[in-house]
Amino acid sequence: KGFSGFKTNWKSDLISGFTVSLIALPLCLGISLASGVPPIAGIFTAIVGGIFASRVAGSHVTISGPAAGLIATTLAAVETLGGDDHAVGYPFALAAILIAGLLVVVMGLFKVGKLGDFFPSAAVHGMLAAIGIIIMVKQTYVALGVPAPKGEFLEVLAHLPIAFAALNPEILVIACISLATLIFYPMIDNKWIRLIPAPMWVLMATIPLSFAFDLFHEHHYHFAGNDYEIGHKFLVNLPSNLGDAIVFPDFGKATSGVFWVAVMSFALISGLESLLSAKAVDTLDPWKRKSNLNRDLFAMGAGSSIAAAIGGLPMISEIVRSSANISNGGRTQWANFFHGVFLLIFLLLLKPVIMMIPLSALAAMLIFTGFRLASPK
Repeated sequence: KGFSGFKTNWKSDLISGFTVSLIALPLCLGISLASGVPPIAGIFTAIVGGIFASRVAGSHVTISGPAAGLIATTLAAVETLGGDDHAVGYPFALAAILIAGLLVVVMGLFKVGKLGDFFPSAAVHGMLAAIGIIIMVKQTYVALGVPAPKGEFLEVLAHLPIAFAALNPEILVIACISLATLIFYPMIDNKWIRLIPAPMWVLMATIPLSFAFDLFHEHHYHFAGNDYEIGHKFLVNLPSNLGDAIVFPDFGKATSGVFWVAVMSFALISGLESLLSAKAVDTLDPWKRKSNLNRDLFAMGAGSSIAAAIGGLPMISEIVRSSANISNGGRTQWANFFHGVFLLIFLLLLKPVIMMIPLSALAAMLIFTGFRLASPK
């Protein structure tokens, strides 16, 4: 992680960090929206994870940031702490994430990382499969352009036929093109096409559709005898001033039981996922290096607390982006650092482009991710 590693591997880590940042950008936006928080929250976490956590992490080629596996936990915290009002629950959830991050730091200091060796993998697969199904069901509403109903998961699932009956055709077209791109991308054996990661192909295909369907202005259109509303509410929305995007934690509910349920959920699930992801990535490392799991817990916990202090999501060592890092030649934690730097540059310089991204394209990416989490294979 030091400058000797930087001098030896900076070129390969820089290229890999840039590629991973292209994958991470849309995923961070999508994970945030699915978690019931502003889209910029996930980018904050990835930036903190890359620039800060990479300097103290105990792993070698993992990428830090928000994860789909924590969507259900975050959404539950936001809704329960805010009484189903996401804007109200968001600052309370940030407070829970911050305290949970400190608990994970304590776990690392007390060398709890070894427990990852004894946790049954079947329980983890079951948890991730359940989360995958929840993601697919809830994001289907976004892909259809229909508001999701409030209520428990089975109630939301039962309303799906009604949502399909009320779908917005233009929004569905964007989602279907996005999903088709993600499905067929691995089947294309062309080195030039494979130079650009699948999520970026999705954005390149769907941002022009934002113009074609004029999502930038509120209007109605007719299709098959029905009238449909279209407009900027179907696009990613970022504050005009990035300073306004910073939201501070609110500890006003720290005396309630539901707050501490959220804290323990964040601490246990994020800590466990980080441990298991780091161990899984070790098996992919071409040099077969072993992570210091206790130090990695410390880094992820500290990173989560710092991210939550400015409005970010909980942080873990994320396995999909980490495997992409390895396949693109990442060698040290400098790749993680560069990925965070590039995301910061994107946020500062490409905000107008990010605000052209259709929400249904991000929903399609999450449906695809949820399927992979829940796949029997």
